[in-house]
Amino acid sequence: MCMYSERFQILLTPYQRRHLQEEAKRRGTSVTALIREAVDQHLGVIPEGDRKRAYRSIIARQARFVSPDQLDDLVEGRFE
Repeated sequence: MCMYSERFQILLTPYQRRHLQEEAKRRGTSVTALIREAVDQHLGVIPEGDRKRAYRSIIARQARFVSPDQLDDLVEGRFE
């Protein structure tokens, strides 16, 4: 779990605030959580929970991994 320790103040138009409040209510979350999510999405941040789920999924598959060169060959259709 992440501990939030940084405070940041922004000014919004009444429309933006109302829209954020309506969306947060629709999703059952807070406006601040909605804003943090939007910032993460914009910056390309992957939430820790998503990273852990992806890692567990990859490990559970016990798949064979290929090198980047082998992957290029597969994509280009050059099979050996």
